[in-house]
Amino acid sequence: MRVCSIASGSSGNCIYVGSDTTHVLVDVGVSCKRTELGLNSIDLSMTDIDAILLTHEHADHIAGLGVISRKYGIPIYATGGTIEALWETRNLGEVDSSLFNEITPDMPFTVKDLKMYPIKISHDAAEPVGYKINYGKTNFGIVTDLGFYNDYIVEYLKGVDGVLLEANHDVNMLQVGPYPYYLKQRILSDKGHLSNENCGRLLSRILHDDMKHIVLGHLSHENNLPELAYETVRVEVTLGDNPYKADDFPIMVAKRGEPSQVINL
Repeated sequence: MRVCSIASGSSGNCIYVGSDTTHVLVDVGVSCKRTELGLNSIDLSMTDIDAILLTHEHADHIAGLGVISRKYGIPIYATGGTIEALWETRNLGEVDSSLFNEITPDMPFTVKDLKMYPIKISHDAAEPVGYKINYGKTNFGIVTDLGFYNDYIVEYLKGVDGVLLEANHDVNMLQVGPYPYYLKQRILSDKGHLSNENCGRLLSRILHDDMKHIVLGHLSHENNLPELAYETVRVEVTLGDNPYKADDFPIMVAKRGEPSQVINL
């Protein structure tokens, strides 16, 4: 299995996951051109993509969906709530309804030789999900845009070989930053985003001896810094209630505006 974050951040998200024969995108929150360039950088093109998996309907996850759908006709997988919300999105444009495949949290589905497990998350969207993606004996988790984590999410992610987790904001930067009060409260709420500290705490609960890759994603441009997210998560892991130290695992921060390093699992 190969994984590559094409873009990750509050301004746009798109993640490639694939095997030798199957290629999917999780979200298309950047333009069609940027998505194509990202795929080209890993020797793929949009015509190789077998499916688009959506986590939810917010703009930073679907910005390229309309153009990509009209140009390439790629099947789209999303929850019923997300699909219904998409039809009310004015800037999506016309999309062939036959491209949509409705999925249900906790009910796995397959795209060729990849098996997807949609995971319920708490966010201020219609019916948002994260994904655990399986290929053979390998599993990779993608969980962003959640206000909190719980035992249910921990159970889904236990044993994954790699994971991309949200480290959205530094709480202090957010509290003293330029956002209006209502937006700060939304981000800090149970339907908001995961802080650096909580990302580290979630990671500490799912670490195991065979964890191979950890990616921190969906960083806020205004309320976080890559170095701060990286160091905060490392501190939480090292000081947390687990037998590991941060140096035991490779931890990287997904780049905002360009493809990150390809992960081979």
